[in-house]
Amino acid sequence: MSKYKDMDISSKVIHAGGHPDKETGAIMPPIYQTSTYAQSSPGVHKGYEYTRSHNPTRTRLEECLAAIENAKYALVTASGISSAMLVVQSIPPGSTIVVGDDVYGGTYRMFSTIFHETYNIIFIDTTDLKLVEKTITDHKPKLIWLESPTNPMLKISDIRKISSLAKKYKCKSIVDNTFMSPYFQNPLELGADIVLHSMTKFINGHSDVIGGCLMLNDKKHYQKLWTLQNSLGPTQSPFDSWLVLRGLKTLAVRMEAHQKNALKIAKFLESHNKVERVLYPGLKSHPSYKLAKKQMKGSGGMITFFLKGNLGQSKKFLSSVKIFSLAESLGGVESLIEHPAIMTHASVPASVRKELGIHDNLIRLSVGIENCDDLIKDLEQALKKV
Repeated sequence: MSKYKDMDISSKVIHAGGHPDKETGAIMPPIYQTSTYAQSSPGVHKGYEYTRSHNPTRTRLEECLAAIENAKYALVTASGISSAMLVVQSIPPGSTIVVGDDVYGGTYRMFSTIFHETYNIIFIDTTDLKLVEKTITDHKPKLIWLESPTNPMLKISDIRKISSLAKKYKCKSIVDNTFMSPYFQNPLELGADIVLHSMTKFINGHSDVIGGCLMLNDKKHYQKLWTLQNSLGPTQSPFDSWLVLRGLKTLAVRMEAHQKNALKIAKFLESHNKVERVLYPGLKSHPSYKLAKKQMKGSGGMITFFLKGNLGQSKKFLSSVKIFSLAESLGGVESLIEHPAIMTHASVPASVRKELGIHDNLIRLSVGIENCDDLIKDLEQALKKV
């Protein structure tokens, strides 16, 4: 990380891990599409033995990821949820884990159907600092799990204050930074112990790779996570690592374009007579607008809004868009639209969704980098059909 520390992130994404190939001088890093490596004698090798453990292409990607989150270590995995799994399994069985109540549906499913028997899982609203402190003091958790902004309600937690509280009570803190990417938010600099990303989303940015990563500064914890990964096997393939490394080069310009479009669209939706409410951190109407401005460098490309209508009208609207694709996931250059209650958060019980505000008229947008006027026209014509 040190040789890149004085670079802006727009330079880091191109040069960290992007040095020319030593063998040929190739500007683009090669894909080491190999499973194993020759050894000069038993146990004597050049740092690589088996690709599940290490791979030169993945090493380059990890170097870049560590640089852009200002971390000492990065670990690349086969998916965002496999990164999450490794973090949980690095915590002693029987421990209490505090989790934000409004998290990605796959994260909720992981905690509520897989790890609930091994750990004491407590879901709370992490935007409520008094509740966070009371929960930490009463239950003495080993880990507190934050998403900020959350998926899909875009709730924002005070990462600095919660991380400080966690340290006070010897509790690890992790922040899922997928929605903001390292370009707009750096949780380690706000005091978090671990940062998690689903690289499937903004980091890769082209909807053609599944991947996850963890960034941290604690060497002992990093080694534990690597040992778990090496033992359990959720490593990313060399080709997928190369694709993410390629996608990362345009992270800065993509995130600026996502944000520019998203702000215009959020303002358009907020003024539309068929829209009940819009949630976007860049709008002054967002309940945590001031906190967002304080801990984030931008507002990102994700918008949640509520139609004036019921499930039938939501389905009509979603079926009427032409440029936006009705699909799960987010963070690609193309604009996506989805219905969390039926799609990404269907694994969350209906009663919990209702409590969180994930109603049948809630729509989530992942705003791409197309021409913004075209995107607004598409939403306008779909809204007319509601």
